[in-house]
Amino acid sequence: MQVVENRNAIYQEIISNPNQFTNFISEAQKSKEAKKMLMKAHMEQMESGNMKMMMEKNPEMKEKMQSHMQMMMDKNPEMMQKMQSKMLAKMMESEKGRKMVMDEIHNNEMMEEMMQKMMGKNPEMVKKMAGKMKHEE
Repeated sequence: MQVVENRNAIYQEIISNPNQFTNFISEAQKSKEAKKMLMKAHMEQMESGNMKMMMEKNPEMKEKMQSHMQMMMDKNPEMMQKMQSKMLAKMMESEKGRKMVMDEIHNNEMMEEMMQKMMGKNPEMVKKMAGKMKHEE
């Protein structure tokens, strides 16, 4: 019990001091396993909507995050493509999202080009979308 209390006291000491916490995170980034855990926790935060709330409360952080994401996308086109396809798949799950995508496609030639490429690569998606569109009518 004493060990657990001491460990928790150390954790509290680290997280209550921004410099110590930053150093701790930097050390964690050196470990491959710890890095994976941090990334997993980050992704869970983003998916849960907690990140969005935090960004709304802190515009400076939101701006930094957006510029960092843009930089990452510019450096890694594969990541950009992955993110776009994830976003598209998520949007296609809801009727409102599908309508929004379709409206955007009609209004945006570049988007239409991208959809054509994706559908060419993934014929299953074409069948799925055609089926969903028939059900809506």
